[in-house]
Amino acid sequence: MLTSKQRAYLRGIAAEYETIFQVGKGGVTEQLCREIGEALRKRELIKLRVLDNSGWTAREAADAVAEQAGADVVQVIGSKFVLFKRNPKEPVIENIPRSK
Repeated sequence: MLTSKQRAYLRGIAAEYETIFQVGKGGVTEQLCREIGEALRKRELIKLRVLDNSGWTAREAADAVAEQAGADVVQVIGSKFVLFKRNPKEPVIENIPRSK
């Protein structure tokens, strides 16, 4: 679980990121979640987008993907959302504020 300070720090970093995954009319599938899990392992922080024809809201997709991938939802704005999952062996993002 992320604290508000950690979430704010990660939101600032994610603002510069490009969207690397899209949830389309196929919805949130097992294959999509596997690919997202792999991307999270390598990058730790990713931005995703929900297409209009998917039938999912960004919040629904973010919660479903985060649950299956074991990640935290950092932010949901409009049709985009940001996920974070710390890689304990090879951290990519440094200086994340500590939780109390």
